[in-house]
Amino acid sequence: MANYLGIVSWGIVPLNWSNSNLGTMSWDYRANYLKSANDQLRYQVQWMKGGLNEGVEPSKLNYTGGEGDILNAIFKVEISVDGTNWTTIGTIKKSRDVANKRYATGAQPSGHRFTIDISQLVSDQLSYSLCPINKGTWQSNYYGGMNGGLTMQDNVIGASAALGNPISNYNVSENGTFRRIRVSASFDIIDSDGDITGGGYTLSSSPSITVINSVNQFERDSVYYNEYTVDYYTGYEFLTRCPNWSGGSVTQDFKKPVRIDEQAEWLQFFIRRNYSDEIRGVGLDDVVGADAIKIVTYSSSGVENTFYLRDFEDNLLTYVTDSGYTIPSDNQTQMFIQNISPDYIINSGNVWYKDNSRVPTAGATTSNYPYWNSYTSDTITSNTLYYTAELVKIGMWSPNSEKTITKIYKYAIDRESENIPYGFVRFHWLNSMGAIDSYTAKRDVVEGLTISRSVVERKSADRTWYQANSRNANGEESNPIDTSLYVSDTMRGGNLYKGGREVSNVNADRVQSVYTEPLNKSVAKWLEEMPLSPNVWIEMDTDATARGNSSNPYLRPSTKEYIPVIITNSDIETVNQENGLVRFNIEYTLAHKVQTQRN
Repeated sequence: MANYLGIVSWGIVPLNWSNSNLGTMSWDYRANYLKSANDQLRYQVQWMKGGLNEGVEPSKLNYTGGEGDILNAIFKVEISVDGTNWTTIGTIKKSRDVANKRYATGAQPSGHRFTIDISQLVSDQLSYSLCPINKGTWQSNYYGGMNGGLTMQDNVIGASAALGNPISNYNVSENGTFRRIRVSASFDIIDSDGDITGGGYTLSSSPSITVINSVNQFERDSVYYNEYTVDYYTGYEFLTRCPNWSGGSVTQDFKKPVRIDEQAEWLQFFIRRNYSDEIRGVGLDDVVGADAIKIVTYSSSGVENTFYLRDFEDNLLTYVTDSGYTIPSDNQTQMFIQNISPDYIINSGNVWYKDNSRVPTAGATTSNYPYWNSYTSDTITSNTLYYTAELVKIGMWSPNSEKTITKIYKYAIDRESENIPYGFVRFHWLNSMGAIDSYTAKRDVVEGLTISRSVVERKSADRTWYQANSRNANGEESNPIDTSLYVSDTMRGGNLYKGGREVSNVNADRVQSVYTEPLNKSVAKWLEEMPLSPNVWIEMDTDATARGNSSNPYLRPSTKEYIPVIITNSDIETVNQENGLVRFNIEYTLAHKVQTQRN
């Protein structure tokens, strides 16, 4: 084992710090901890020593005192959900980069550089996470909800009892929406014999980043996600590009329609840091930073009700203070999700209000932090026209303080009868931010079947010959055969019920189409994410989903379920050219095929 001559250091890395070569590039975004797994994720090691430039070959002649030239850099890529349990997903051996030359003089830059892009490796680790319909949030951030990607074998039902335990601890996959990434590097050294030996020194891991399964369109989308990261007390947007928000000097007119009976409308967001400190501890500090989704409902008269949703708080990392209080930890680096659908708000009971009388006081020995009482008043009423949702932080600057962290998102209550003759279709899909978006289309629903057949050809039956039963010319039985000898009505001859050509297999798909309401340009641009998504579902209420709800209402609190579909076509029609209104015709087929018999 040998060490390298000279000095190695990190060069280009997705998250910059003071000595990175990205120091003069996009400087105001260098602290962007949230990255897309589908954009470039470059890591570079720089090796510097006297007299070395990019055109100089490594040589055994330079080996001295157990140190030699670097031939390859070996990058180890690790992933984690919680930042504690790390799994190696790959090692990449990389020779030095192609040498550069100064255009005027032919001079070459000092040192050697070893650069890789791990985006494809990392993107394979991400998929999606669905929260069960009518639940408030994922039960666990580590495992997320109903995760895509890795398919687990469901062949283990328990461990202790002879018949097994109906709850399996084995068929669980980690959260599909995000991963922490870190990369370290070791080196191949050329010794005095010209042999390659492993280096005795490893370049410690670069600062970890978090990657999400997002995509950015080259011509229009920013690759920086600072505005989607809740950090201390700043944060701007949930992980959606739906234009139903207002914030700063921008006011959007669009209120996203949600039906009064809908049970699944999601807001997903990433919290990196959640600044918290002692509650009446050593320094009698009030800084605690409780988090909640604030809901404000509006009628024609103005503000109706104000309350808070906090299901996601169950997944915040916490610690116990010196005073014995459990409060949120500073470092979170986690993804969160919250159900804000009308039906969930009205019927779940997990609704709260901020009780300013319950904050700790100076010298107090006990505390009722985090200042919540159950909300028992009206939430969404028959008079509610729309409501807003925003992430707020409470009690951080003073016990009664409240600060809006995100933009304010607006939702219009749709009370059109669910018994409309043409029906409606509730879509959910993996959006371009790696989260889940939803939309209900309810115009001109059409359903049908597409059918294809595989046909084989065989020799046709003999139409001229039938087995006789020993009758004479007059039709009288002259020597009748015992009828018990006939084991089949078609034992011999006359099998006219069989092919010629026969269908060996029928392939059938259930196809549907539906129109949206007229949409303006910004809403249409957001909705075009649906046909571009690899994962789309519709809500369905079936016998199977009803049984799931009856069998386990905790796991399946709704009789509705996500049913995967494949978008086959999405046409855009102009409805009102002057106002720029269009509507989508969405055609799709159920991902589960129609079951047919084989011949």
